[in-house]
Amino acid sequence: MVEKYINPHTDFGFKRLFGSEFNKELLISFLNAMFHGEQNVQDVTYLNSEQLGDRADARRAIFDVYCENDKGEKFI
Repeated sequence: MVEKYINPHTDFGFKRLFGSEFNKELLISFLNAMFHGEQNVQDVTYLNSEQLGDRADARRAIFDVYCENDKGEKFI
């Protein structure tokens, strides 16, 4: 049997569900629910930014979403 569902716990699944302008409001709602009132995300900008480590054995970081809260503060 072939699965019909996307696993949001994987990078592929999360990007498929939340990673487009079409689903921007869904992502903002999800982030606000995750922050439990500590942040109030008003807008998000999708990025395609990969930061490689400064050494061969260093981990890389991928920043996909740039957020702006209700105070105008910006964070990744």
